[in-house]
Amino acid sequence: MTPSLELAGVALAADLARHGDRPAILTGGSVLTYQELAGRVAAFAGRLGTARRLVVLAADNSVGSLVAYLAALASGHPLILAPAGNDAAVASLVAAYDPDVIVRPGTARTPRTAGAAGDAWGEPALEEVRPVTNHTFHPDLALLLSTSGSTGSPKLVRLSRENVQSNAEAIATYLDISADDRAATTLPMSYCYGLSVINSHLLRGAGIVLTDLSVVDPCFWQLFRNRQATSFAAVPYTFELLDRVGFTDMDLPDLRYVTQAGGRLDPAAVARYAEHGRSRGWELFVMYGQTEATARMAYLPPHLAAAHPGAIGVPVPGGSFRIEPVPGLDDGELVYAGPNVMLGYAQTPADFAAGRTVTELRTGDLARKNAAGLYEVVGRRSRFVKIVGLRIDLGQVEKMLHRMGLQAACAGTDRKLVAAVEGSHDTRLLAKMLAQDLGLPRAAVEVHTVGELPRLGTGKTDYRAVLALGAEPCPAEPAAGATAGALPTTPAAPEDVRRIFTETLEIEDISDGDTFVSIGGDSLSYVAASVRLEKALGHLAPDWHVTPVRDLQARARPRRSRRRFVAPLETSIVLRAVAIVVIISTHVDLIRWPGTAHILMALAGYNFARFQLGGDRLPRLRRQLVSVARIVVPTVVFIGAVMLLTDKFHYTPLNLVLLNTMIGPAGWTDAWHFWFVEVLVYVLLGMMALLAIPWVHRTERRFPLAFPVALIGAGLLARYGLLGFDILHTRPVLWLFALGWAFARARTIPQRLALSAIAAVALPGYFGDPWREATILAGILLLAWVPALPLPAILHRVVGVLASASLYVYVTHWVVFPDLKDNHPVLAVALSLAVGVAYWAVWVRLMGRIKRY
Repeated sequence: MTPSLELAGVALAADLARHGDRPAILTGGSVLTYQELAGRVAAFAGRLGTARRLVVLAADNSVGSLVAYLAALASGHPLILAPAGNDAAVASLVAAYDPDVIVRPGTARTPRTAGAAGDAWGEPALEEVRPVTNHTFHPDLALLLSTSGSTGSPKLVRLSRENVQSNAEAIATYLDISADDRAATTLPMSYCYGLSVINSHLLRGAGIVLTDLSVVDPCFWQLFRNRQATSFAAVPYTFELLDRVGFTDMDLPDLRYVTQAGGRLDPAAVARYAEHGRSRGWELFVMYGQTEATARMAYLPPHLAAAHPGAIGVPVPGGSFRIEPVPGLDDGELVYAGPNVMLGYAQTPADFAAGRTVTELRTGDLARKNAAGLYEVVGRRSRFVKIVGLRIDLGQVEKMLHRMGLQAACAGTDRKLVAAVEGSHDTRLLAKMLAQDLGLPRAAVEVHTVGELPRLGTGKTDYRAVLALGAEPCPAEPAAGATAGALPTTPAAPEDVRRIFTETLEIEDISDGDTFVSIGGDSLSYVAASVRLEKALGHLAPDWHVTPVRDLQARARPRRSRRRFVAPLETSIVLRAVAIVVIISTHVDLIRWPGTAHILMALAGYNFARFQLGGDRLPRLRRQLVSVARIVVPTVVFIGAVMLLTDKFHYTPLNLVLLNTMIGPAGWTDAWHFWFVEVLVYVLLGMMALLAIPWVHRTERRFPLAFPVALIGAGLLARYGLLGFDILHTRPVLWLFALGWAFARARTIPQRLALSAIAAVALPGYFGDPWREATILAGILLLAWVPALPLPAILHRVVGVLASASLYVYVTHWVVFPDLKDNHPVLAVALSLAVGVAYWAVWVRLMGRIKRY
């Protein structure tokens, strides 16, 4: 197909250079001027080519993603935005729309510390599917955004150049954005609200403080102050987080205004924040919009917010509302018209060629105009609710139940779905089935049995009565302006996450602000928690272990109803499970594959960096001691039991104090069975002692990557015998532990390449066994370069259990396999695994009872 000719792009992206040397992008340690940004955009546009092609961008809040976005807009390439980190969403869009180019974030990311210096800008990774497009594009088509997180085939909103430009101008006008403003990015740029913040500020030559830090992170507010940010955007849930972090007491001298959209904020909260802002010198802008209108349709003038907190306000400049009567209802449907109304929807690639099919937007919201001339949304015309960001058609849910032979009625809020079913049924089973089919968390679905469905006097179903079965009164004003594609307007209840943490760590008192790490989670409990969380929530971000309980549930993407047969599982978990099976199989002589124990040593360093280095020095030390105790106590208890009950194994008192590897006999005996545990404990205690020194603690904080690299250097001195002494009877492993630590801290490809080179150079000759050394190197490289491995979903639970129980399997297997290895090696391996898993399960339950007592 002949490609379309090159066309002018969206002006706000094409005219960046006119703002000269004003700061455009600011991060913790770097500033990019508009002139520099324009140069990068032009360079990337050159990579996209002059003939129009369909581009899919997996976007995050990084400079690379922003450059790619602006390059596509500036050079006229139709662009589909998708959230980075959601491989399933990207794959779905690629399968449905067949893009010509796929762009993913570069490896150099915006640092997660407010004061980090030397930020690398990170070149986006571009995958060219074909040099010439197979599609036909309408001349005005510029941007395609997802309408929501609904299940089924992707449905995109087709936006024109005028849509994007006019909405940015309207927003910049009513917010009075000037070149002196600086907006901090509190929302993903793949979300239309977050994108509108970027567009409106770039239009006026204002600065963007680019970050993916959460508002609950003190580093966000440090960055906000350091970069003199003047505004940030918030969804309703953000205000709950602001309450928790004491926002009203913060000193933010440059803050000029806060914007709110993404769903209806409780009027009491609107009034409270409006009054607080007025007393502190900043303004609250409550806004209303949908993706179909390029994000914004209305705003509430700040001086009216306190008096009319339930209103959505007035149309944005250039737009207008009318209320169309709805038969049988007192209130009519809100209809919007303006230059920002989409061209129409795209459900297949053939729709790219279509022109305007929509001239005004029927919002689906029921509205009225109050005495002050402000519009108020009072309900929804169609029976849709949005739960954890997922749009649910209540009528379709009723049809699902009807196909099961059930008479049912469904109601819901943005918190949960409530179904009433006639007759006697297993409500727990029905709720579970609905949750699975709809892709909702189990806690968000309630099913109640009734003698007969509640009816109004007219004979119609009484949906208010159905909703009342869930003990949650129907809101007087249903969620207004549920922006399509928005973040969840009301967070899912975090009880599921809290229960999993409680059962995994045996800790009862867990608050919304706690994280897995802060309540004592470590590498042993991480596996069990992550497998259960992924099953419960459907998605886990890489930083889930340092995410507050409430944020973790709110940020999670619901599972799709379609069950996947193969799904990714974190590489560190797979390595632990595989390593313990290989270790036992080797000891049983079923196979010969040495080296996996030393992979586990590198993995221990990797997990030490992830779980044991956060927080202040003394709390961190206490947490580290607890983690070491989880290794030492079950090991010593088992060794003591074996010594007490049998004399078959020649364990010594040195085993009970885990000192055999240091001061026991050098020759191999039964006493050497626990060398790995002993050496691991030595290394962990050594690191704890080192980091307990205040100046060392400060050094590690200041140089998070250089510190473990220095430890690698010290460890290599021992590895090559350059110290002149040896305190252990094993090969030195500190350098492997430090190498895993360093990989956990590496953030760029060059850093990981350098560490990989160290491993490749240092391993040859370590054992004098090329196969063993190659095994160790392969495991380390997998850990460093492959975040997750595809695995049949049916195996996830088994792998998770083996990984969780790996320490216990290692400790116990020595006494299980000897009598079976010669005649029944497979049984010996299976029984060794089973006994270790059983010991783990008993130990975890026992510790839980002790803690509760």
